[in-house]
This record gives sequence, structure tokens and C-alpha cells, in this order.
Amino acid sequence: MQKLFGAAAFGLATLIAANAFAHDFKLGDLMVDHPWARASIGQAKAGAAYLTIVNGGSEADRLIAAATPAAKRTELHTHIMKDGVMKMREVEAVEVAPGEPTVLQPGGLHVMLMGLKAPLSEGETFPLTLTFEKAGSLEVTVKIESAKSMEPSMKHEHKHGS
Repeated sequence: MQKLFGAAAFGLATLIAANAFAHDFKLGDLMVDHPWARASIGQAKAGAAYLTIVNGGSEADRLIAAATPAAKRTELHTHIMKDGVMKMREVEAVEVAPGEPTVLQPGGLHVMLMGLKAPLSEGETFPLTLTFEKAGSLEVTVKIESAKSMEPSMKHEHKHGS
């Protein structure tokens, strides 16, 4: 009995550890890959989350909202160049076309986190709920990377089957 309990506990621990480091999340035809954020510098009250959305279906969708308990407010943002100055602007939605990745990244589209409830610390994670117009809502786990990161640290190759 003890061997059985020990094996079951080990299996459960392995499953929990595997899920803790998962970086792909799926909702219908949509896959969200590598959600990440930069660690806060000092007592910054704002941050941003980045990710890639792949639409494996035949119909377009739109990311229309995001929410997290890590911040008082979230908005979908982009960067625009105006009069030689780069500025952030809120966008109503992020288009997710079939067949091509939609990339939210530094210097481009991103999820703005305003009123952070605590600094974002490297190595930690936080939940982020993404709401799509057609597919519905999906909770992902955002990994906090180095404050100097320009891209997620975990690299891998996707092999999408049919």
C-alpha cells in the first residue's frame, strides 16, 4: 500500500510540475504560446504582458479583453509613432487571423497592466484571462522574465498536427 501511495504521490507531483511550466494554452482553434512579462524595475506601478496567438481555424477572431488579479486594470495597447515620438495607445481589440501568428511583443501590441498590486518578480508567474470575441475566455499563466528581456526565454519548435 505504501508503494502504491508513494507512486501515486510521485505521479501527482510530476503532473503538477509539468503543468506549472506549461507555456502553450489552447481554446478551440486558438493556441496562446509563451505568455510572459518583464520583471518590474523598482516600484513601477505598470507593466506589460506579451504572448503569441495562433488561430488554427478558418475564421478570424478578436482578442477583446484581458484581466488579471495582479493589476487593478488591464488594457490592450499598441505603440504608434507620432511626430517622431513613440506613444502607447489603447486599442479596442486585437485581430487574430487564421493561419498567421498574432504576436504581442515589446514595441508593438501588448496587454498593459496598470496599478500593479505588487512588483513583478523574475521567476514568478501570474494568471491572465484573455477574452476572445468568438472563442470565449481562456486563463493563461504568465511567466515573469528578466527586466531586460525582449522575448520569452523558453524556446521550442512547434509541430502542429492535422
